[in-house]
Amino acid sequence: MTKHTLNLITAGWMLVGIIAFPFLLRVTQPYGRHVTNKWGPMIGNKLGWIIQEAPSMIFLSVFFFMGHGDKPKVVWFFWGLWVLHYINRSFIFPLRTHTNDKKIPVLIVCSAIFFNFMNGFVNGSFFGNFAGGYGDDYFTSPRFIIGLIVFIAGIFINNQADTILINLRKPGETGYKIPTGGLFGFISCPNHFGEIIEWLGFAIMVGSLPAWSFALWTAVNLIPRALDHHKWYLQKFSDYPKERKAVIPFIV
Repeated sequence: MTKHTLNLITAGWMLVGIIAFPFLLRVTQPYGRHVTNKWGPMIGNKLGWIIQEAPSMIFLSVFFFMGHGDKPKVVWFFWGLWVLHYINRSFIFPLRTHTNDKKIPVLIVCSAIFFNFMNGFVNGSFFGNFAGGYGDDYFTSPRFIIGLIVFIAGIFINNQADTILINLRKPGETGYKIPTGGLFGFISCPNHFGEIIEWLGFAIMVGSLPAWSFALWTAVNLIPRALDHHKWYLQKFSDYPKERKAVIPFIV
């Protein structure tokens, strides 16, 4: 496969995301607080989360290691950031949550696995075959430094929000509360905002079309989800802060 072919596949995958976005805005994803059994068989939320998220680093690694191109230090660094993120998202995060009684539709898990396959394929293929042009001096380039700063900021926002949400519910407790602290003073879903910022930083840092496709798809997936959460909060709590936006401070 040539780089041109990979870019064509990636562009097509990005077009799918753009087309899917209006539909995702109209269909509430049925898990977490929005879970419903109308979407077919269900499995435990924690198990489902691990099954759907872990393939991302597996697929990326398979296509990365199968590639025959040069793999300079910077590319190994990119691979390491991806793997560290998904170790946290696949295993550490679900084990921290208090959601033993919750379920997730198998259909949602399967759709996430397909997304992670495509994401891992285009990015792993790029890193494994066409990323040999990054020299060691790239570590000191403005693009790398700016992207890394944005990436780290996204990680901080995401993990701070996750920690606040996890600590809202003590072990054995059920029900929902209004989260406060951090960016919750401005938006309902700083965890989603942080992840969008994180992969935007990754795309800036890497500068490839596959990396930008991940940033696009992250926004496509998470903005509709955040809007649904925001609407749910407003309906659930009569005293919910009306000045909060859903996912982007002061904007959306």
